[in-house]
Amino acid sequence: MNSDIIIVAGEPSGDMLAASILKSMKEHPFFHNYKFSGIGGPHMQANDFNSIWNINTLSVRGYVETLGNIFAILKIRKELLLKLRVDPPRFFFGVDAPDFNLEIEKKCRKLNIPTFHFISPSIWAWRGERIYGIKKAVDHMFCIFPFETEIYKKHGISATFVGHPLANSIPDQPNQVQAKEKLSLLKLNFGEIKEDETLIAVLPGSRKSEIKYIAPGFFKAISIMQRTHLGKIRFLIPVAIPLLLPALEELKNDTLRENPDVCIELISSNSSLILEACDSVLIASGTATLEAALWKKPMVISYTVPWLTAQIMKRKAYLPYIGLPNILLKKFIVPELLQDKALPMNLARETLAWLNQPDRVTQLKQEFNRIHQSLKLPTAEVIVDVIEKNISAYK
Repeated sequence: MNSDIIIVAGEPSGDMLAASILKSMKEHPFFHNYKFSGIGGPHMQANDFNSIWNINTLSVRGYVETLGNIFAILKIRKELLLKLRVDPPRFFFGVDAPDFNLEIEKKCRKLNIPTFHFISPSIWAWRGERIYGIKKAVDHMFCIFPFETEIYKKHGISATFVGHPLANSIPDQPNQVQAKEKLSLLKLNFGEIKEDETLIAVLPGSRKSEIKYIAPGFFKAISIMQRTHLGKIRFLIPVAIPLLLPALEELKNDTLRENPDVCIELISSNSSLILEACDSVLIASGTATLEAALWKKPMVISYTVPWLTAQIMKRKAYLPYIGLPNILLKKFIVPELLQDKALPMNLARETLAWLNQPDRVTQLKQEFNRIHQSLKLPTAEVIVDVIEKNISAYK
């Protein structure tokens, strides 16, 4: 029996989620003799994971953007499938990245390799027809939202609600003062952060394509906010991966040339600490919006993609909202400014508006607390236990 387990995470958020599961596996007696390899980032590698291929190759979103990386992605796919045929693992574990992982998982099942998938594609929001492909690919789906398991059970697919890892790692009550103190210990360009200083977190995304299409508008919004707000603001931008730093540095320098008074801090990683410390958030749609909600932060969600990608996505969408906080609460509790509405002036106005509406922020925090409590489970432990039981029973 092969003592290897193949895990594939396709982007930075998946790398962080998979790392906690890896850690739990390594602490479980059943997995002591296994080796872990596949595709992962620095968080997984810190848990003795052998990343054979570069995670950044898969970290693109959207139809048009993927075309630019298609040959590199196909090369990885071919090499991975060859490895699976020549040296079949004990099981395959796909973390998010459904467009890549589900195709690999279909091949695995034909090779009699058990497949597990963590984080269901958003079939309840758009592209619901994917459920039929999932049925051919996945032996067991791990869902991060409680309503998802019913969808799978209706189609005869084994599924378990495992909670959301972020709900366990983020405290119920943020400590903004302490977070500011911790940030001040970093080498910041504008020195120590004062307790009463206004901080706005700006998260333009964790992919190269997002920095290309979203970040320029966010930086223009920063300049507008600095000019129109009466008090001083410091803008904190977490850099998800080093690969994104040059493009963000260039945008920062362009902004400073136009507006030398603006205070912009590019901070490696530390997105959670930045969100805990800030007063308002301008953020690209994605997992980070849920993280901001769990930190109980007012936010403005935005997204910009090429025109053709937008048209395709619009035709396949079922819900009127794309931000996770709005989806989970089934209402527009925070603004969404997409495509032609994502003008810098609009982004700036809505982000600043939260600073002057304390009653609205209080109500928002109560709603976000409801989300938080509904997503709490020991995710990694639940996943590892389900895998162990399934693998032990698998013939």
